[in-house]
Amino acid sequence: MTQGTVQGAVQGAMVDLKEIVLSNSSFGPSEIRQIVRAVSEDFARFAALRDAVSELEVREDRSPATSVRLGVCYYLMGRNDRAIDVLQKADGGALAQFYIAKAYFAMQRYAEATGAYQAARKAGYDADYCALGVAETLRCSGRAAEALAIVDDMHGPIGQSAEYLYQRAATLAQLGKNPPEVIALYERAVQTHEEHPGALFGLALENDRHGNDFDAIELYKRAVACFPTHVGALLNLGVLYEDRQQYERAKQCYQRILDIFPDHDRARLFFKDAAASSDMFVDEEAQKRSDRLSQVLNIAVTDFELSQRSRNCLQRMGIRTLGDLTRTSEQELLASKNFGETSLGEIRDMLAQRGLQLGQFAHEKREFEPVYDAGSMSPDEQALLDRPIADLNLSVRARKCMGRLQLVTLGDLIRKTGDDLLECKNFGVTSLNEVREKLTQLGIKLRGD
Repeated sequence: MTQGTVQGAVQGAMVDLKEIVLSNSSFGPSEIRQIVRAVSEDFARFAALRDAVSELEVREDRSPATSVRLGVCYYLMGRNDRAIDVLQKADGGALAQFYIAKAYFAMQRYAEATGAYQAARKAGYDADYCALGVAETLRCSGRAAEALAIVDDMHGPIGQSAEYLYQRAATLAQLGKNPPEVIALYERAVQTHEEHPGALFGLALENDRHGNDFDAIELYKRAVACFPTHVGALLNLGVLYEDRQQYERAKQCYQRILDIFPDHDRARLFFKDAAASSDMFVDEEAQKRSDRLSQVLNIAVTDFELSQRSRNCLQRMGIRTLGDLTRTSEQELLASKNFGETSLGEIRDMLAQRGLQLGQFAHEKREFEPVYDAGSMSPDEQALLDRPIADLNLSVRARKCMGRLQLVTLGDLIRKTGDDLLECKNFGVTSLNEVREKLTQLGIKLRGD
């Protein structure tokens, strides 16, 4: 912990939240930072903030300046609709407009957020931070190129701030540009401000995507310790805890979201999933053996050196993995055109390398996935199906399902049915709807949809 962090912790502990919220003294960015720091250092102090706000709510002599104070506190507590209502009736000043913008952004009302940021700038709020706010709304509304143009046009001291570094990194990440630069920018942002929730979340997400679960968990934990808490960090941390069968910790993550946003659909569904899983008896050794077998069964047949005749036969039959072969009998293979005893011996040897046999799981026979005839597709259609699944920017839970099923391209994905995906651990209806929505945007669907 740096000296500045120690000093911040001491200051946070000394802050009288009730005094800040209820006094008639000045209220601005400095006081807001004191509230944020105090609750970040000890989330139990959120109750003190809530109680002070309850007192302020019932005051009959509330001035416009007091309404600004109340509205900002509503925003910090996640009550964005109330924040907007109170701040719009306040003094119309720069601080009120800036936090109206932040509340609109939190509610994903991006056009209104942009207008409020522009109003805040006209009213005298820091122009650079208003510009970064506009860039963030553009990025989150799917206009990342426009967001990058704003960020590129900013110069001076703002370029060394944690917020600028974070916004630049997040924008480049959304555009899929230069991953090493994205990570370096997130790291610089965290070095500049150790408690920047967005930068911590972004860096955690990059580690998560690259399979660095341990580092991702530690970074998510730091992100959720910040206040206001990053909802995405809580969701992703909960999913990682579920993957480690730490269901009580996962439930705590989802419950923290529900404490502030009781109608949060995804958190509610994830909480139910974690609660159901925690009630199940799990034979860990059996689970490990099952997981290892699943990994072997999902190995692609193209990973082995086979003759062209064997490859062609397997492709025609829609056999893509060792698991498919274990559900296929010798008679079925021999019935395929141009497939003889030589090819059969080749397949037997390949399976034997992994301790498997043809037909050993024939009782689990399932319909083979269709094979796409690339020759009948246009170049654009082929290019679309060859795109990596990573281009969909799926949530952590959905991405982990893709990894477990060893799906790499969109073509791999759309060979699956919704039921196939739902069979994957920790993958539920919410994740399925997410995948379907992303595919619909590209004009393609899962098999059977």
